[in-house]
Formats: sequence, C-alpha cells, structure tokens
Amino acid sequence: MSPSSGPPVIFDSRRRTARLLRSDRLFSGADFLHVRAAQNAVDSLDALLRDWPDVADLSAHPGPFAAALKGSHAAGRVGPVRTIADRALRAGPGDAPLTLADASQDLIVSLMSLHWANDLPGALSQIRRALKPDGLFVGTLLGAGTLKELRAVLTEAELEERGGAQARVSPFADGFDGAALLQRAGFALPVSDVDRLTVRYPDLFALVRDLRAMGETNVLAGHGRPLTRGIFARAAQLYSERFGEADGRIPATFEIVHLAGWAPHESQQKPLPRGSAKMRLADALGVKEQTGEE
Repeated sequence: MSPSSGPPVIFDSRRRTARLLRSDRLFSGADFLHVRAAQNAVDSLDALLRDWPDVADLSAHPGPFAAALKGSHAAGRVGPVRTIADRALRAGPGDAPLTLADASQDLIVSLMSLHWANDLPGALSQIRRALKPDGLFVGTLLGAGTLKELRAVLTEAELEERGGAQARVSPFADGFDGAALLQRAGFALPVSDVDRLTVRYPDLFALVRDLRAMGETNVLAGHGRPLTRGIFARAAQLYSERFGEADGRIPATFEIVHLAGWAPHESQQKPLPRGSAKMRLADALGVKEQTGEE
C-alpha cells in the first residue's frame, strides 16, 4: 500500500449503515450500553459550570443522550442539540467529511460509533477542528476486551469445522490508548477511562439478538465465508463449556472507553517547562533518594 492510499479499510461502511438502519426498530430493547455511555457523558457535563450554546451529537443512536440530558443539572446550560442527519456519518465517522463548519461547536458528543471508524485519528481530528477554541468533545467507543468470550469460541468452532478461521468480531481499540489518540488529533487536556461490565445471557443466541438490535454485528470489510448452523451451534456449546456459570447463563464482557478532550485555547492550563520545579520529588514525598550506589 502506498503512503498516499490512505488508511486501511477495516469496515464496510455501507454494510454498517444498513445494519444500523435495521437496528432502529429493535434498539429500545437493547440500548443498555448506549444509555450507560450517555449517562456518563451527562454526568461529566453536570460537573462543568459553563454554557454550551452550540451542540452537535454524532452518536450512532442519538436518543439516549437527549434522554439522559433531560432533568440533569446541565440541561439548562445546553442549547438545542443538533443531530447529524447523514446516517453514514453516524455509522462510520471519519469515512466521510464531517458536515460541521470549522470552529462552530461548543460541544460535540459521539457515543458508541467511533469504534467503527476506518480512520479513527482522522475522525477525531475532524471533530477537533469543528470545535470552537476551548470547546469540549465527549465520546465513547467499545474497547479491546469487548466480546472476548465470543471471539474465542467462534474462532475455535470454525477451526474445528474448516481447519481455518476468519475474524468475526471487530478489532476494538485498546482503552489505554485513548488519551494518546486524542492528543495526536490535537486535543488539549485529554482524558480516557475504561468502564468494564459483564452482561449475563441465557445462551449465545440471546447475546447475538442483542448485538443485532444494537447494530453491533460484524461488518468487517471483504467477502468472508458465512458461518454455518453447525459452526454456530458448536460455538454455543463451547461458550457454555468454557464460560458457563453455575446457573447455566453465560457472561459477555463489554468495555466502554470514555474520551474527553478540549480544543486548544490560550486560557487552558499548561504544563510547567521542564526543569522549572522548585523542589525535588524525593523531598516532596519525604523519602530518601536511591542513587543505585552502595
């Protein structure tokens, strides 16, 4: 691949958009991850005593953020929330130009969509450019530990049946890289946090129904061989054997990576210049400095 060919295409954006559209009628029954992400975003805004006149929501499903905002302390400080009508942008942010003018927004929210971006650094850079100086970005994406059990059993079942296996679960970003990604995109004061939760299901089929309702099923690019009923049945058996709990239910791990960063502004706190400290760290901590010499 030549340097000018752009980032690799990991996800099929059209397929992702179609899955997201299909999920609309089922989403309310499986919206718990989005509700959790939205509540965390609103809690962050509650703690910031400032107004947000111009707000854009780029979330895959914008409803949970609007619902969480109602009745919150921040509600009176947040102006009308503009949702992006282009479903393709919400499905795969960064794969198309963001339809927001540069330096036009005080607050941009993107919940549960950035893990589908083929160019995540590019998507974050577009968001940063759309923020006014000292504007805030709050976002979430699924992290690397998400669906680790499902990934393992699908791979093992397909290896048994076919002697080889294809990727069936998205390669989610490592949550510990969140702050570095924001910094790379030009954000100031970047913050990243990982929220891990385990959801228990009666069986693999119930888990897959929830993933379809969320619009979170496999959209990896390329023409992969579909799973057969036999492979899926074997995966369900392996899931129960490897991870099943005493009551017969199975756990599914999800990681929600919470991101926050500010568009740079001269009023923001800056790190002190290197070498400007007025006290040695050992003295501040009240410990004896070890030099490595006996």
